[in-house]
Amino acid sequence: MTVTWIIGVDGGGTGTRARLCDRAGQVLGFGQAGPSSLSHGVAGAWGQVQAAIRAAATSAGLGDVDLARCALGAGLAGANDAAQAAGFIAHQPGFAVLALESDGFTALLGAHAGRPGLVLVAGTGSVAEVLRADGSRQMAGGWGFPIGDEGSGAWLGQQAVRLAHQVLDGRAVSGPLADAVLAATGRTPKAMLAWCLQARQTAYASLAPLVFDHEQHDPRAAALIAEAVQALADLAHALDPAGELPVVCSGSIAHRLMPRLPAALRARCVEPAGDAADGALHLARLALEKEGL
Repeated sequence: MTVTWIIGVDGGGTGTRARLCDRAGQVLGFGQAGPSSLSHGVAGAWGQVQAAIRAAATSAGLGDVDLARCALGAGLAGANDAAQAAGFIAHQPGFAVLALESDGFTALLGAHAGRPGLVLVAGTGSVAEVLRADGSRQMAGGWGFPIGDEGSGAWLGQQAVRLAHQVLDGRAVSGPLADAVLAATGRTPKAMLAWCLQARQTAYASLAPLVFDHEQHDPRAAALIAEAVQALADLAHALDPAGELPVVCSGSIAHRLMPRLPAALRARCVEPAGDAADGALHLARLALEKEGL
């Protein structure tokens, strides 16, 4: 069957975005859905990916599109885990072509239009990826929450909650940041424990704005921001120690931290050529070329 539509999907721990195009590259529709990080499970990820695609098709006035006539490029958080990626591909519901990569790599492809460069991603999670002139690629970070994702929204929120724990225990004196966290999570040990037991990556990331809000009035908030900045700078240095490649900062936290990056790194930051959904579309087109479709 002829492939009529190309779909690019960007999915992470907070939400999923789908862009629907015709074969000529004209954008026909855009849709959004909930989190599709593979850490949420294959069934949940596919549910949100398909919901975003249906929303994109509806916005294009197409109704439901025939999946057998669609090429899907998907950049999903957690796709760098081989087992999770294999499970996602094994349960694909009938797309003519499916190309899957991590959301960090599709962000890289979109940011530099497939050309060599580096992308620093910090939103709910964090990761850095590089594509070098010789075609080699490498990732740093991206180990996932709660063990990794330094400098991300979830990491900032987690550190803020740890500060609130110390205040509840009497190990630290309260301040504006801790007080704001306790107002959001519960002011008693029982309430805090209940919040932590049900909280996942997205819940912790929802507290990150509190750290920025209180940076000017709470030294501990300022210290967390400085630590997040250093974490992103370390990711970039690990992938491009010579400092030769252009850098794009992607994600809500990266955008807020970019003006604070070290001067040499900040000087290499450029405006993105596109976003992660564009990178996913690029991925789908490469797959179509490979298949000769």
